[in-house]
Amino acid sequence: MTLLKPLTIAFLGDVNGAPGRNVLGQRLPDLRAEHEPDVVIANGENIRSGSGINPDLYGWLRKNGVDAVTLGDHVYRDQRILPQLEDPAEPIARPANLSSSSAGKHLIRLDLPGGGELWVVTLLGRIFFPLPANDPFQAIDEVLERIPGKNPLVFVEVHMEATSEKVALAHHVDGRVAAVVGTHTHVPTADARVLPGGTAFITDVGMCGPYDSVIGRNKRAVLQHMRTAMHAPFDMASGGEALCGCIVKVRRETGLAISIERVQYDADLSREPFLR
Repeated sequence: MTLLKPLTIAFLGDVNGAPGRNVLGQRLPDLRAEHEPDVVIANGENIRSGSGINPDLYGWLRKNGVDAVTLGDHVYRDQRILPQLEDPAEPIARPANLSSSSAGKHLIRLDLPGGGELWVVTLLGRIFFPLPANDPFQAIDEVLERIPGKNPLVFVEVHMEATSEKVALAHHVDGRVAAVVGTHTHVPTADARVLPGGTAFITDVGMCGPYDSVIGRNKRAVLQHMRTAMHAPFDMASGGEALCGCIVKVRRETGLAISIERVQYDADLSREPFLR
């Protein structure tokens, strides 16, 4: 039997405001040249000044080489995105474990080069988390039961605060999905690995945004608030921009991972749009 060429998936962490857009626009072509991904997925829930997404910014991601857009707890901050969330032809979806009454589809289906399809699903956490959500363990079981075919290719994003919840969810689906990758905390972790059952995992891929900050926000404003308890507007930061994410290689025959690698592309300050 001739083995199919492995599927290469690039996943990019939360694109944070204009700094995140700038570094993604500049460095995604370099990632593509180096890793030749078949599919690029990005979390877009922070792309609108750090909170939410609108149709124009969704369109910007698609035009700049992102094949599918995931969201998180800021999914409804700008409700102009609702028509895209409702449209089955648009590769953008809300988290799967919100209420069944919540607007928008909760699963993305992508046609793959050379045939086949990839299913992308996002789950919200419930530990230390601001947005009420249903049980993510039950939700992913129900989603997987509805996906057709033998050994489907399924990519899971866990948009969660607690590292323990992310790790537990990954072990819960180990051997049933290609990958479980963490987002939301904007801090990349050093634990990328393939679990015993064949599911790739990393606790958090980090963000695409300014790292000279407090998880993307102006560090002086955050310090003022934390030290005094007085309100301070958490404006977007600038400086230290980097594109962070991971590359997952998946065996098409089994739907399970071969490898996972964390990637980081720092902004090239000698090129636009960072050239001063």
